[in-house]
Amino acid sequence: MEYLKIGGEVEASRVSLGCMRMRDKTKKEVFDVIDTAVECGITHFDHADIYGAGLSEELFGEYIKANPSFRDKIVLQSKCAIRKGFYDFSKEHIISSVEGSLKRLNTDRLDVLLLHRPDTLMEPEEVAEAFDELQSSGKVLNFGVSNHNKYQIDLLKTAVKQPIIANQLQFSITECGMVSSGLNVNMKNDESVMHDGGLLEYSRINNITIQTWSPFQAGFFKSPFIDNDDYPEVNAKLQELADKYNTTKTAIASAWILRHPAKMQLICGSMTPDRIRQVCEGANITLSREEWYGIYRAAGYRLP
Repeated sequence: MEYLKIGGEVEASRVSLGCMRMRDKTKKEVFDVIDTAVECGITHFDHADIYGAGLSEELFGEYIKANPSFRDKIVLQSKCAIRKGFYDFSKEHIISSVEGSLKRLNTDRLDVLLLHRPDTLMEPEEVAEAFDELQSSGKVLNFGVSNHNKYQIDLLKTAVKQPIIANQLQFSITECGMVSSGLNVNMKNDESVMHDGGLLEYSRINNITIQTWSPFQAGFFKSPFIDNDDYPEVNAKLQELADKYNTTKTAIASAWILRHPAKMQLICGSMTPDRIRQVCEGANITLSREEWYGIYRAAGYRLP
């Protein structure tokens, strides 16, 4: 396993276990999944208060309760701000959400808290008050965002004094607009359209770690692209490289994300032990430039 410092602050594994789907598993299955993640070198675990309406955090908390020394060996992250029908960056909600997560997770602190989706009614000063209170009480040690553009981050920073160390964004071989727009500057083609305002470069300049959600997904929770007949070219290329490196297509797809010098952190949402192992294998593979671009082109992207 390879490790990084999220935002230059928090040391963690390059592969994180995303815990959203824990809600669908039994306690034994959850324990097996966490054990597998630990065996693979994963030290970072990603939650959100809405995952399974809190059930995912509760199940993870059962593991912490059964293994008390485990808590101090990991980086525990959760997210807040999505409510039924609206987003909420109010001080009251941020603090109450964190307190609920701490209770469910059987812990006294979050190593990282992310604001889950942008709230257009946000008051940066109110968020700053919540962050200050959570940090001074020791309930949250570090802060970040999820699905934010660079101007929303800059707006937060007008009042928030803590570093924004992470931004969780959708990114995969088939969903890599952050890359394609940068490769097609000033071109009149579909790939040149910049939907994020240059987040990839902004994150590198400002030492914000991009955490990639749905790293093997096509579209917005549409379907996985691996072993999907709708993506024959990319699967053929992944298989070619899997054969070369004596590994799996999943490992190569993982290596493709981890190869980028932005030092992204891959959020693996699988609850299947064997698949978690395959994803982690990718952290030990370094693709060449030619191989990396070959996968990119196989996904249907053009180079100008």
